Amino acid sequence: MNEDLKALIRTIPDFPKPGIQFRDITTLLLDAHGLATAVDRMAAAAPEPIDLVAGIEARGFLFAAALAVPLKAGCLLIRKDGKLPGATIAEDYALEYGEDRIAMHADACAPGARVLLVDDLIATGGTARAAVRLLRKAGAEVVQAQFLIDLPDLGGAGALAADGVPVASLLAFPGH
Repeated sequence: MNEDLKALIRTIPDFPKPGIQFRDITTLLLDAHGLATAVDRMAAAAPEPIDLVAGIEARGFLFAAALAVPLKAGCLLIRKDGKLPGATIAEDYALEYGEDRIAMHADACAPGARVLLVDDLIATGGTARAAVRLLRKAGAEVVQAQFLIDLPDLGGAGALAADGVPVASLLAFPGH
């Protein structure tokens, strides 16, 4: 399933470091039919109703905005800390070597809002899990997390599911 979309993803070996197989979505984004098909299929997999589609910086913004239109939902941006003007709430998360922090506007999400979390790819799940904690801190109900690509060998989708978030993705690639 979705082999037509998988064919539009370019794999770049040893980027950004040796041993990594980088899944480059820019080739899918360049293909108008492929992009529209991906958005249509992601929208079809979303539970209804959705109040907000939350996109994780930066490639998640592309899919969140595109999905918000057919889902008749708002688009919430989850950014690296310090990038949003005004009052924000934030959440720390662990990286392989250190920590990072994501944030959203404090008033972006009403308590009880049904939120679809979106990003282009799920690997270890650190950023997505932090986004779920952040949305829940704001009182949101994260009804699903969606990704164009899952790297199941890295366990991120399983970690999100263990956190009580249903996960959907269109494509899966083995390895890193």
